[in-house]
Amino acid sequence: MDLSNLKPAKGSVKREKRIGRGQGSGHGGTSTRGHKGAGQRSGTSKKMGFEGGQMPLVRRVPKFGFKNINRKEYRAINLSTIQALVDEHNLTAITFDTFVQYGLVSKNEQVKILAKGELKAKVEVQAHGFSAAAASAIEAAGGNVVKM
Repeated sequence: MDLSNLKPAKGSVKREKRIGRGQGSGHGGTSTRGHKGAGQRSGTSKKMGFEGGQMPLVRRVPKFGFKNINRKEYRAINLSTIQALVDEHNLTAITFDTFVQYGLVSKNEQVKILAKGELKAKVEVQAHGFSAAAASAIEAAGGNVVKM
């Protein structure tokens, strides 16, 4: 063995085909760009979604509705969940921090209390929003509603 017959290990060298390096490379001449037109010149690019002049999909598909960028997203928590918290942890007041502590919401979310389920415990509930039925159910059980 000498320097004349050394080769890299099989599969270790991955070399792309060098384009535009003369006719001997197999990719000389037009260098895979085709003849004439803007695409043959340097510095060209197509718009995102360009389909060769055909009407792009994003313009063919009909648009519906309206998306309000200022919409508030709430994480819904039901009265049954609050009752389960009270039963399990013997709470008299439930704040937003309580919901975060027990993993029901993340600290960046907003909470809205909904009326699904039944609440028997007298508890003060603090949240960003309440449905009318949930607020009346909490007050009927002797609790308090505090809107943040």
